[in-house]
Amino acid sequence: MSAAHTSPRGRPAARRFSRARFEERLFGVLRWVVIAFLAVITLAPFSYMLLLSVKPIDALLLDPGRLWVSAEDFTLSTYREVLKPTSEGGQGFVHMLANSALVSLGAVVLTLLAAIPGAYAVSRLKFFGGRQVSALFLAVYLFPATLLAVPLFVMFAKMGLQGSLVGLAIVYIAQTVPVSIYMMKNYFVTIPYSIEEAAALDGCSRLQTVRKVILPLAAPSLMATGLYVFMIAWNEFLFALLFLAAQPDKWTVSLGLQQLAGGIEVSKTVLMAGSVVLTIPVVLLFFAAERLLTEGLTSGADKS
Repeated sequence: MSAAHTSPRGRPAARRFSRARFEERLFGVLRWVVIAFLAVITLAPFSYMLLLSVKPIDALLLDPGRLWVSAEDFTLSTYREVLKPTSEGGQGFVHMLANSALVSLGAVVLTLLAAIPGAYAVSRLKFFGGRQVSALFLAVYLFPATLLAVPLFVMFAKMGLQGSLVGLAIVYIAQTVPVSIYMMKNYFVTIPYSIEEAAALDGCSRLQTVRKVILPLAAPSLMATGLYVFMIAWNEFLFALLFLAAQPDKWTVSLGLQQLAGGIEVSKTVLMAGSVVLTIPVVLLFFAAERLLTEGLTSGADKS
């Protein structure tokens, strides 16, 4: 009798256990399938671009579909042509990379200087319409960039900033500040008020509290926002074309790449080399920022 009673009770538990193990194994396999799929669709185009960039144009024309590069075909002449100054017959990408770095870093600094006070005010201060402000920030993206291009161009031309890298960095603020405020606001609201109250009891003003308490705790959010702004400014083309088209010595790397794509005399292998040169700095910066972001999150957990 006891065995008859315990057996039905044991079966559902065993079924639940076997089902849990089956689901765990299934999702474990699906996870790796999804990771492999995403890795293939992400790395395959870049790998093919990298292979084409180290091929001579003759080998590419003879066998366009070959997915490997032999030792005798391997060449770095495409990169030398891309990186050499224009005065020496090259494409001058080193100078363009420097221009892009200046504009992107300037856009990051200016955006954070404007977005940090805005995000703190929206997340901490109480004022009329405070809840609707975040929606208004994102509403900026309802307007296409082409709609903002002409007014900004006219305004900056009257200010004498047309054809200026500084002016281009300032223009990018119109695109980056709204979403940066939204991103950092969502992080600031997770910081407890008790930390600010403790700082106030220690005699800190609100500005000192933001500088000494809030910003160190929000370092991961600042890194993520800065990386986002840098990537936008680094890859942006429309405003760079509008503001710098008449100043070839101030072109950013996105303009230089478009020049390669539109040039009939430029081989596709050189174009691929320019694409690799444009991509690698962002990839390296992303991996460096990812490591710093992880360290920032871990150190914050240890302190708490």
